[in-house]
Amino acid sequence: MLPIRLGLRENLGQFSLLVLVNAFVGAMVGLERTLLPLLAENSFGLASRTAILSFIISFGLAKAAANYFSGAACDRLGRKPILVAGWVVGLPVPLLLIAAPTWSWVVLANVLLGFNQGMTWSATVIMKIDLVGARHRGLAMGLNEFAGYVAVALASLVSGYVAASWGLRPYPFYLGVIFAVAGLAVSIFFVRDTRAHAALEALATPLGSPTPSAREVFLRTSFTDRNLSAVSQAGLVNNLNDGMAWGLFPLFFASQGLTVERIGWLVALYPASWGITQLFTGAISDQFGRKWLIVGGMGAQAAAIAWIAAASELGRFAAASLLLGLGTAMVYPTLLAAIGDVAQPSWRASAVGVYRFWRDAGYAVGALISGVIADLFGVRSAIGFVSALTLASGIWVAWRMRETKATLRFSST
Repeated sequence: MLPIRLGLRENLGQFSLLVLVNAFVGAMVGLERTLLPLLAENSFGLASRTAILSFIISFGLAKAAANYFSGAACDRLGRKPILVAGWVVGLPVPLLLIAAPTWSWVVLANVLLGFNQGMTWSATVIMKIDLVGARHRGLAMGLNEFAGYVAVALASLVSGYVAASWGLRPYPFYLGVIFAVAGLAVSIFFVRDTRAHAALEALATPLGSPTPSAREVFLRTSFTDRNLSAVSQAGLVNNLNDGMAWGLFPLFFASQGLTVERIGWLVALYPASWGITQLFTGAISDQFGRKWLIVGGMGAQAAAIAWIAAASELGRFAAASLLLGLGTAMVYPTLLAAIGDVAQPSWRASAVGVYRFWRDAGYAVGALISGVIADLFGVRSAIGFVSALTLASGIWVAWRMRETKATLRFSST
């Protein structure tokens, strides 16, 4: 058996497998981003924006809960069992969406999808952090999120094309069966657990305070530690605006007269820009720090969302979607890397789980808030309100968070 070593190059084979697995994870949710809001109106006759966005609320709540329990379970049971269990939970999702006679089936499918995403994505994030060690943590998170969100974009684009040619159901969702089976097979037969890598890093980490309890980790990550709590609220608001984008953008673009094919392109542009630029933003945060990249990313997101709210034609929608993806790429891997900077290896997986609990609760909060405002005041008003919330989140990070990247933090002190 080969000795355990930390580093991206030293663990390139396993790291690459985990990148592939995360691509399958992202593709599962990408299938829905173009289709479900349109299905709600066209196939199930839903008129209320709040009712339409109920599938995102159920997804967000389930994923948030799965994130929290998956982080702690990865510390107790190992990473691979959680990854495999997440794929087992995800297998029925495309079948339920194909067969759904009522909207309640779609909501149930998204509960299962939330558990699938929370368990599998949490496990792959934690495993990549374990493998690479501290030096390339931002790059590792950039590669992880690149794989996931480029897959979201490609699945959104392909599903839009398939739907334009053969209808919204069932053919686009057959792809989901392939993704789920492939992800499960790779996870069972090729992925190895990485808990021993975290133990090795812990041996090289200067001893600090004793490992905190689960309650202490939750309170520290959520409220009491100024860095961890700032990161958690930024993650929540980031996915709040993503939940709004997922639910309202396809409906908004359709109201402007765009075809399903063009909506598919627009819906794909945002995660494509997000995914590709994360290849660079994660590594940039390793060199120049986390805090101001997060602040700048939240500001870019706010500007892009406001631009979409004010626009009415394809070119401006496309440009704003690219900017929204860039802003999200500045934030997403950097927040995860900051958690890894602060949390000790012995309780890092639990802290990642708490952070991802708050982050993905943002889907439910965003869908609920934007759905209610859209029903009361219109879709443009809902989009504009979320833009203002995103800007306020960036200002909060600028005030509360300190730099977490160790070399920059120590040089500044």
